[in-house]
Amino acid sequence: MDRVLIVDDDVELCRLLGERLSSEGFALEAVHDGPRGLERVLSEEHALVILDLMLPGMGGLDVLRRLRIHSPVPVLILTARGEDVDRILGLEIGADDYLPKPFNPRELIARIRAILRRTSRSNGPGSVIIVGDLRLDPAAREVSLDGIPLDLTSVEFTLLETLLHDAGRVVTREHLTETVLGRKLGPFDRVIDVHISNLRKKLARAHPEEQIKAVRGSGYMFVVRSETK
Repeated sequence: MDRVLIVDDDVELCRLLGERLSSEGFALEAVHDGPRGLERVLSEEHALVILDLMLPGMGGLDVLRRLRIHSPVPVLILTARGEDVDRILGLEIGADDYLPKPFNPRELIARIRAILRRTSRSNGPGSVIIVGDLRLDPAAREVSLDGIPLDLTSVEFTLLETLLHDAGRVVTREHLTETVLGRKLGPFDRVIDVHISNLRKKLARAHPEEQIKAVRGSGYMFVVRSETK
């Protein structure tokens, strides 16, 4: 049974989600303020964290910043509709995905299952992928560029792995969303684009040459190094 932690000050919502998730085979723990939420996240007892951004004691974004220093646990953030800046910032800090309030519980369960499928799949065995100076080892979950290790989030790792499988070819945003996030690409959905931006920045720290190219109106392509010369 996967343990899910929800950090949200809406006690009634947490109660209802606890009942619903229990019926779906999950064990839910709920805490209602930021400091306690951070403490429970760092216990490393949970497979996934659902994190509201509006919390007493410590805001959700601050909780996310601090936990990312110590933990790669998948995080799904909850935001009020219209909080576009906060949700983008949450993704940039290291959240896996977001869900705006109010939401359908079935959609939340679908997002949870999609994230857990991705994280369990990425922990499985796989052949090492080498493209130019970049080496990705799925089994060890290690990536290096020019021999320099890269510290990637779970989403960034799966995103890079997907792009490397089709290195030199365009991968559509629709395919990336379905493969990496486990859901359909929605209207005005920029989640993959934010993760791409984060991944580019980390790659650029090890090597300034562009690795991921945006193809207007289509998607993204991992550029094989020889093609840039």
